[in-house]
Amino acid sequence: MNVQHVKGAADKVTGRIKEFAGRVTGNKKLETKGKVDQLKGAVHNAVGDARDAGKEAIDSVKNAPGRR
Repeated sequence: MNVQHVKGAADKVTGRIKEFAGRVTGNKKLETKGKVDQLKGAVHNAVGDARDAGKEAIDSVKNAPGRR
């Protein structure tokens, strides 16, 4: 887990709260902002996943048998 995953989780939670508050109050703008925040959270998670995969690939090459 890296910083991108933490940002993603925070954005998703914030987005859910905004979306719910907007839906309850009838504020479509706030509801939409909540959905956008959730999307930002998903993007942060995807970036975090890509970074993790890249790091794992680099580590596997560095630790490959026969590599000195």
